[in-house]
Parts: sequence; C-alpha cells; structure tokens
Amino acid sequence: MREIITLACSECKRRNYSTKKDKKAHPDKIEMKKFCKFDRKRTVHKEIK
Repeated sequence: MREIITLACSECKRRNYSTKKDKKAHPDKIEMKKFCKFDRKRTVHKEIK
C-alpha cells in the first residue's frame, strides 16, 4: 500500500516535492536532502501531511 506524500523544505517551509512511500514498511516520517529552488541550495526536506 503506497501513498503519495508531500515534502516541505525545513528552512523556507514551502512544499516543493511529492513522492510515494510504503506506509507499512516505513511508518515513521522521512527526511531527505533535496534542492530547494527558492533558497537555491540543498536543504533537508521533511514529510508533511
């Protein structure tokens, strides 16, 4: 069972990315280093609802 999740930048708080995640295998929230086009640098992006 895969669900679509949204990733938000930890610095500017904007929702930049969406991806899919298996909720049964990974129940905790994920964090990824992604490029933020608003800050123009790589920042940590966290899963939000």
